[in-house]
Amino acid sequence: MLDVCLLGTGGMMPLPYRWLTSLMMRYNGKSILIDCGEGTQIAMKEKGWSPNPIDIICFTHYHADHISGLPGMLLTMGNAERKEPLLLIGPKGLGRVVGALRVIAPELPFDIQCVEITENFQSFSFEGFRLEAFRVNHNVVCYGYSMVIERSGKFQLEKVLQMGIPKPYWSKLQKGEVITDGDQTYTPDMVLGEPRKGLKVTYCTDTRPTESIEKQAQGSDLLILEGMYGEPDKLVKAKENKHMTMYEAAKIAAASEVPQLWLTHYSPSMTHPEEYMKDVKKIFPQAIAAKDGRTLELNFEDED
Repeated sequence: MLDVCLLGTGGMMPLPYRWLTSLMMRYNGKSILIDCGEGTQIAMKEKGWSPNPIDIICFTHYHADHISGLPGMLLTMGNAERKEPLLLIGPKGLGRVVGALRVIAPELPFDIQCVEITENFQSFSFEGFRLEAFRVNHNVVCYGYSMVIERSGKFQLEKVLQMGIPKPYWSKLQKGEVITDGDQTYTPDMVLGEPRKGLKVTYCTDTRPTESIEKQAQGSDLLILEGMYGEPDKLVKAKENKHMTMYEAAKIAAASEVPQLWLTHYSPSMTHPEEYMKDVKKIFPQAIAAKDGRTLELNFEDED
């Protein structure tokens, strides 16, 4: 089961009813935060979720509305007596940016590990899942992210018994290990069936439409894209500022054939995004004008 919560849906500046864009996901005891703008802690508190178990924070880019909430978040973690190290992932310059922000959060009881993205596409593997960062087109270096949870096939007990594979090896083979016993080699495919469908969430804000978004969105169970503007006359402004309209996001969702699209990162001038959804849904009927705190529980197919 993967829990997904869009903590805030605002772009540029927080509003009394809309915090800045931030996404939190929880899977298998791990918590991942993508972006941490001003007000992220408050949005988290309103949702009833805690920052203490956050293991990884990813940053799309270093504009203030995506990272200015980090010092306060670090201090909150420190005041909760966190001891476990915190991993930060982001574009080149992450160490420098975090170092500057930590001038106001200098003493922490845990280590911070910074990993900088150096390629147009880069994958980071963790126990049970991976994060895929992909370059998009903003007026500064910016990345989108996919969280991918792959799922191996079911354990084939009858097949294993027929092959006479020693029982002490079963667990290791299920975990993907290759075992050599004398002149005999045992591989995971000997004990597992065909791979099963996993889970995938793709998140991207602050960009013009790109092939990388459409490619990365394919196979996603949930696509979250910015819909900075809904007003028809704002396309020129979107192009100038390297943002995306709600309609452009819907076209990407349609081309990628995803089951659902959440729009986010709204301009402060667009106070009621839902007013534009009738035309957006003509392009992609499963589009939703997400509001702060929108949550989804994604389950594996045989767990629905």
